[in-house]
Amino acid sequence: MNRAEELRLLGRAQRGDRDAFAALYRANVQAIFRYIVHRVGDAALAEDFTADVFVRALKSLATYEDQGKPLVAWLYRIAHARVVDHYRRVGRRPAEDDLDEGSEVAIQPDMDQSLFRRQMAQMLRQAITGLTDEQQQVVVLRFVEGCSLEEAAQVMGKNANAIKALQHRALRSLAGRLERAGLDIDDILSGLS
Repeated sequence: MNRAEELRLLGRAQRGDRDAFAALYRANVQAIFRYIVHRVGDAALAEDFTADVFVRALKSLATYEDQGKPLVAWLYRIAHARVVDHYRRVGRRPAEDDLDEGSEVAIQPDMDQSLFRRQMAQMLRQAITGLTDEQQQVVVLRFVEGCSLEEAAQVMGKNANAIKALQHRALRSLAGRLERAGLDIDDILSGLS
């Protein structure tokens, strides 16, 4: 959806047009769900949180003021706050030590490719949980959602250079965690492609 169409729908939705809000929902729901599921690692929980994000957005829509950024940037901020609230409520972040030398997978030449892909994706998700919240957010935005540096900067309220530095630190940390577990990030990424 282009920006002009989004602004038109936003105006209609703020005036109570349910169809306009439904169109905004359809345009953004998958991106928000993917962001949340990569942060919490549980599809059912991510579905609940995604619904909550849009309920909160609907309740706050009357006071929403366009800042020149796409609506999805606001939705990402709501989603991020929901994920942070969740981890505060449960009293911990995801287990950071789940990825260790004992978790290596013996890869058989005849191993089912989809099983191998799922295992590689799980190892990568576990390694990502060891990053800081901001590092996790930049990795998901840049590499899962495919946001540009500028788009990620808008969502996170930073400039593009800060996002670039944050991404660099996140990838170095991620590579180090994988290396300590006896894994190579290139092997994992090639297994996922």
